[in-house]
Amino acid sequence: MITNRFAGRVAVVTAGASGIGLGIVRRLVAEGARVVIGDIDKEGLKRAAEEFGTHVTPLHTDVRQEADIAAMVETAVTSFGRLDCAFNVAGMGGGGPVLGLSAEEIDAVLSVTLRSTFLCIKHEASQFIAQGSDGAIVNIASINAIQPAEGSASYNAAKAGVVSLTQSAALELGEHGIRVNAVGPGLVGTPMTRSLTGNPAIAQAYRDATPLQRPGRPEDIAGAATFLGSDDAAWTTGQTLYVDGGQTVTGYPRLLRLFEQSNMKMPKIADQD
Repeated sequence: MITNRFAGRVAVVTAGASGIGLGIVRRLVAEGARVVIGDIDKEGLKRAAEEFGTHVTPLHTDVRQEADIAAMVETAVTSFGRLDCAFNVAGMGGGGPVLGLSAEEIDAVLSVTLRSTFLCIKHEASQFIAQGSDGAIVNIASINAIQPAEGSASYNAAKAGVVSLTQSAALELGEHGIRVNAVGPGLVGTPMTRSLTGNPAIAQAYRDATPLQRPGRPEDIAGAATFLGSDDAAWTTGQTLYVDGGQTVTGYPRLLRLFEQSNMKMPKIADQD
């Protein structure tokens, strides 16, 4: 059921031109929000502008650059007058055994997935405080934070960092009325996960490990994220809500072995969420 929980409210969404981010944008707009979509995907931003019209402001945003993050927050204010909630979705996966990862590959994953979330929280919360208002921040973590997959050490560590960062920010920002929570998705069908969902053996292994027998959809995560960003979660902060079809009660497939059996290598660097 679509409500008007976000009527009159302004949000920013990183990586909002595709995947989980786009799912969140769709839900926010459907519930009355105006949204600044930050992404590096120019074609995706163009498509979002065509789909949502004046409800959104698309903005080329490289979350590795603090100036771009600051500009995204400022654009919310100049375009729509204020900022009420923020959804920090951008992330990058890195695949391969620990012994085979280069420092550059590790840094790339940590920069997009963890460092960017830190900088987003910093600028989003600063705007809430400058306005003299409360606010809600929702970060996208992962079940990898608590159930690490082999071949994804840097991503596992980055997402565990997002969970810890969420708790730390909630602890410090609560006195300003700012809530900080996270959603931890399981496997969701997005451009970032094509190397998994597109491999029949690996896709079946995930289904076998998931009680609900399917990968997630962006709208599954959007429902949880918008709940945490709304007044329905007004007394919820510092929490991570795992939305995974039940996978955390079973276990992760042995990915390195499955890729080897498929005569494929895990991709070193995947697209952003």
